[in-house]
Amino acid sequence: MEEDNKIYLFDTTLRDGQQTTGVNFSVSDKMTIAKSLDELGVDYIEGGWPGANPTDNDFFSRDLNFAKSKFTAFGMTRRPGRSADNDPGLNSLINSNAHTICLVGKSSSFQVKNALGITEDENISMLSDSFNYLNNKNREAIYDAEHFFDGFKNNKEYAIKCLSTALESNVRWIVLCDTNGGTLPNEITNIIQEVKKTIPANKLGIHAHNDTENGVANALAAINVGVRHVQGTINGLGERCGNTNLVSLIPSLILKTNFHTNINKQNLKLLTKISNTLSNILNEPKSKNAPYVGENAFSHKGGLHASAVAKNPSTYEHIDPELVGNSRNVIISDQAGKANLLSQIKKLSIEIDNEQINQILELIKQKEAEGFSYDIALASFELLVRKHIGQIKEYFKLNKFRVTDERRWNAKGKLVTDSEATVHLEVKNEEKMTVGIGNGPVNAIDSALRQALIDFYPTLNDLKLTDYKVMILSSDKGTGAITRVHIESTDSNKQHWTTVGVSSNIIDASYNAIYDSISYKLFKDLNN
Repeated sequence: MEEDNKIYLFDTTLRDGQQTTGVNFSVSDKMTIAKSLDELGVDYIEGGWPGANPTDNDFFSRDLNFAKSKFTAFGMTRRPGRSADNDPGLNSLINSNAHTICLVGKSSSFQVKNALGITEDENISMLSDSFNYLNNKNREAIYDAEHFFDGFKNNKEYAIKCLSTALESNVRWIVLCDTNGGTLPNEITNIIQEVKKTIPANKLGIHAHNDTENGVANALAAINVGVRHVQGTINGLGERCGNTNLVSLIPSLILKTNFHTNINKQNLKLLTKISNTLSNILNEPKSKNAPYVGENAFSHKGGLHASAVAKNPSTYEHIDPELVGNSRNVIISDQAGKANLLSQIKKLSIEIDNEQINQILELIKQKEAEGFSYDIALASFELLVRKHIGQIKEYFKLNKFRVTDERRWNAKGKLVTDSEATVHLEVKNEEKMTVGIGNGPVNAIDSALRQALIDFYPTLNDLKLTDYKVMILSSDKGTGAITRVHIESTDSNKQHWTTVGVSSNIIDASYNAIYDSISYKLFKDLNN
């Protein structure tokens, strides 16, 4: 492939991504993410701002020895009134272990006058002095031309002058920044066409934000008119609405254009894993609808879709999900046909005849009419199927339960609410009555059930309920509405499963979901 079709990828997850509200990476987090990015094969990994905080200082002191990526430090041009060689910020960058240094500098006359409070000429001197200093220190330099697109619209001549100054100082990349994220793709195209009259395209980069949901579109627009360096983050992390999402951009480039990167198709399979790794570090769920890597990216709910995909996946899939490390998911719902059902049953290795399939399909449609939803509650779906065909027994029988809540002032004068649940069960021909205390009625029921069952089924010791979601299905009925409860569970074998319960009584709905969670755990333990 020709070199002029190569796109250089610059990841700023560890710097610009950390400016996301609520995100604060530890050194260990940064190490994990950086190693994943290097394995993927991005060209530049921007690690942060040496000298700005202890975490970044520690991170840049490490000898990371990237195999594929250039370790990059971020900073700003010299301060007004200082020489470059006497600027602490610049020297912190020089003294770091970074291969490449990316400096942010103003390219907008408005920002120079109002944000910095200096003259346009002083800003030009700051750019020239800083980049010449890096050049003399034999460091690869990148200019992040902050507020460039807004600056171009306000004062084109000055914005171009800032770029030309950096070019004269022998920087490797001049990155056009849509800092406020308000520029649209057609504007990106038109403005870069103007810039190319002065600055060679093979020197240009793009740094887009997602404030108009155009981060990826703006990056692609820039590439299509000659830009060869693209900055972005994993999962689109970043301040306000985020940055260009590299997880969406990279496969679009590799699989859908004639451009190429240092990332080969084999490594492209790491994308879903990397996306999930970041979500796990942040302890935040990734968007299920995320392009390419989301849980729903290759999900098929409609019976017509599932039937077609079973014959030829390309009928409703734009790529093979395995190319990005993802997988196909055929959803069970009231819109499902036999194809959906057969797809899920095949995954469970259940043998079933055609009559049973029709019966289960009608049962599912009936249950979903009552408010059940099995698209994510696959454990409840499996239990329903196996019970219908006689492959699973009832591990315990509930005779009755009672839950009480008491709101009171404790001995320290603090207002507290205690929950107590009593359950009456039949287990292996024995009657059991236990009482459980919890921080809420659902927790109390779960506690009482565990106590009643643990002597009969010791493996329940490692069952954990990790998530609890409630959805009101008929809001027009107020407090008498139908309630759907989803419970996510896990165990020491790192199995994860989700169950569903439905009732007009939220406690009853919760019990039904807990019952399925326990039954699923016992079925897996006793049949493995």
